[in-house]
Amino acid sequence: MDPETAKLLSTTLLDISHNLRYVGAGGAIAALGGVGTGIGVVFAAFIVSFARQPGMEKRLLPVTWLAFALAEAMGLFALLMAFIFIFT
Repeated sequence: MDPETAKLLSTTLLDISHNLRYVGAGGAIAALGGVGTGIGVVFAAFIVSFARQPGMEKRLLPVTWLAFALAEAMGLFALLMAFIFIFT
């Protein structure tokens, strides 16, 4: 392979790997839709269970906040991964 072809090939491969970082970041950001859905499901389940048994609020509320925190942590993790894909 002559040097000019080798340089063109290496430049093309570098461009492809650079653009694939943005594809990976988009995939990581797409996970945020699932996180939003999960948070909605958590609070919807809390509202339904509180409507059925109002006396259980003190036991339901900590579990609801824990589930919310875990779902939000997954969202922050996905956002962190997107930033890692873009800036490294």
